[in-house]
Amino acid sequence: MKKIFLVSITALFSTVLMAQSFMMNPYGRSDAQLLNGKWNAIIDPYSKGEQAKYYQNKKPQSDKEFFEYSFENGLRLDVPGDFNSQIPELKYYEGDIWYQRYFLAKKNNDKRAFIYFAGVSYKADVWLNGEKVGTHEGGFTPFQFEVGSFLKEGKNDLVIRVNNGREKDRIPAMRFDWWNYGGILRDVFFIETPNVYISDYKVQLKKSHKNVISGYVQLEGATSAQQTLLSIPELKVKKEITTDEKGFASFEIKAKPQLWSPNSPKMYATTLSVQNNKISDEIGFRNIEVKGTEILLNGNSVFLKGVNFHEEIPQRLGRAYSQADAAMILEEVMALGCNFIRTAHYPQNEHIVRLAEKKGLMIWEEIPLWQGIGFKNPVVLDKATNMLKEMIYRDKNRAGIIIWSVANETRPNNYRDKVLTDLINLARSIDNTRLVSAAFDNPKYDPETSTFNIKDDISKIVDVIGVNKYMGWYMPWPIDPSKVKWNVAIDKPFIMTEFGCESLYGQSGSKEEAHSWSEDYQEELYRKNLIMFKNIPNLRGTSPWVLFDFRSPYRNHPLNQNGWNRKGLVSDKGQRKKAWHIMKHYYEEIDMINTIKK
Repeated sequence: MKKIFLVSITALFSTVLMAQSFMMNPYGRSDAQLLNGKWNAIIDPYSKGEQAKYYQNKKPQSDKEFFEYSFENGLRLDVPGDFNSQIPELKYYEGDIWYQRYFLAKKNNDKRAFIYFAGVSYKADVWLNGEKVGTHEGGFTPFQFEVGSFLKEGKNDLVIRVNNGREKDRIPAMRFDWWNYGGILRDVFFIETPNVYISDYKVQLKKSHKNVISGYVQLEGATSAQQTLLSIPELKVKKEITTDEKGFASFEIKAKPQLWSPNSPKMYATTLSVQNNKISDEIGFRNIEVKGTEILLNGNSVFLKGVNFHEEIPQRLGRAYSQADAAMILEEVMALGCNFIRTAHYPQNEHIVRLAEKKGLMIWEEIPLWQGIGFKNPVVLDKATNMLKEMIYRDKNRAGIIIWSVANETRPNNYRDKVLTDLINLARSIDNTRLVSAAFDNPKYDPETSTFNIKDDISKIVDVIGVNKYMGWYMPWPIDPSKVKWNVAIDKPFIMTEFGCESLYGQSGSKEEAHSWSEDYQEELYRKNLIMFKNIPNLRGTSPWVLFDFRSPYRNHPLNQNGWNRKGLVSDKGQRKKAWHIMKHYYEEIDMINTIKK
């Protein structure tokens, strides 16, 4: 093995431990208070605010005093929500914006206090009552800061600087084919807990078992053994778990849950409590594994009928952030006949993940290592490691998630291979109950054999291979689709994670001319791809790109794109294109075949 693959396990795990930690599941805590709503804001294009101490939010105290900023009587922004879609002048804005709001609290030495952010893009610096409480980088995972020592009795002043600028060592980096939404994109909580509280837990089926629930609980603030109660009333589970003096305890419980599946997405009300701290969740139980080229859900082979989508509401031209947004997106997913989604290209908000699980959707979730990443820079491994750890940490109890993905469309080289190898090993060390993958766009066509092959060391170590190939669009058909063969990772399951082309809704034109940008061309391209899929012997899933047209500054054809990636099966106005019906019929045929097999 090349030297570049060698990694110090000690160094890797010390990096992991430095990742920003946050408590599990604020939505299941009665002591969590939402801080959503209208926040005051200041646009700071020249990054003057820290030097000018905007975070102090001072007011003149004498006739001779003045400050060249004010949060009051100025810009107001919705939280959660991206700033780009709220003010026309901020459509393309990349830089600093300062947010401010007040909230009421009591200073109580018998309780601990936290500010929890479900997602801020991209970098966040947080001050409370003029004091810096912390910094977080990464736009798609939660973070929190303990603020008890900064609290005041009564009115408290919370200020956050958000920066969504693109930089070479950020993830994603300088270029990506979606809108660079900035701001406080997801829910914000003020959370008060007892001095000893439940910070983390895992409750899932033990790997390869149907009747054993296993997991752990982690308390914060514990200095001695504690009695923690796990309760799943419908399964008649009521187990006392004794932690060690550091607040940790693992457990195994015999039970016979109805297993979660797309046809029966059974969820169980589950609570964990210690002293006067309680957390509630809804948890499903299932097994996912690979056997040869099969993906087995609860021991049964499944075909992943999927689709990709961004965390965006195209009709609103903004980030999705609410339960209503999640329902709107997933209603269209279900109408297509899917049992699988790929939440491209980053961990999407918990409303989407949780509702998808309740609807019986299996989920591929990935971190935004998307093209153009400077893998040679050691900082990239640190940041990617933190993002992977935070993604897995947040969603480890979600039965719907079956695949962790470490990258999308990255090019092989020694540095990239080392980083992805480390991330794959890390994912497996943290969570051995799910599959690990990545999406590759580098299979090469051999005209002599009419066959696609892949030369990529990372393709050999993933559990499932995902392939993005835009036949008929970015790559013209070399021969008739029925004669195109595939010899890619034939010893493991293959998911066509992206395919498709752009079309403008309502536009008619030649089904043979790509430059027609027509629904007719897109419809025919889908038909041809489905013919080609028959020649992929290990095909176990498809996920067309993409559900909805979505915004992208990369897409500059003035008539047919105008700032939109038009590969959607559904237009930005919610109209279904002709290709939508092709995929709908394909998934119905798969269901019929599976029914006959049974």
